[in-house]
Amino acid sequence: MTLTRWDPFREMITLREAMDRLFEESFVRPTVAPMRGRDTLAVDVRETDANFIVTAAVPGLKPEDLNISIVGDTVTISGEMKEDKEEQANYIYRERRFGPFNRTLTLPTPLNPDKAEALIENGVLTLTIPKAETARPKSIKVKTK
Repeated sequence: MTLTRWDPFREMITLREAMDRLFEESFVRPTVAPMRGRDTLAVDVRETDANFIVTAAVPGLKPEDLNISIVGDTVTISGEMKEDKEEQANYIYRERRFGPFNRTLTLPTPLNPDKAEALIENGVLTLTIPKAETARPKSIKVKTK
């Protein structure tokens, strides 16, 4: 094990290096998604060969509280989380959000909205959207002569 003497000037960076790092981390390679407003819905989207599967936490919502529309390659999920009205409530913490939300996603391929399915189970919305037939990968068998 070797010991190196601490040099405070070695750890200082120039203003230009700091600005370059800030620009790169913010615009070129952002490591964290920008903060969204309170009126959006956090989603996870994964892709299989035939479908896109969108999941979102929607605790306490009933199917009639949600509106889902699909046009082309765009999915829109909207609704409203209603506030529990309690008179004389003395909250210590109040972190759950209430009010209307709207989330629009543009997926990389055309979708087939006629066969889409939505299911709410244990407060999680699972939306399964099949890809359009033209967007699915097709394998071609090679023949020999």
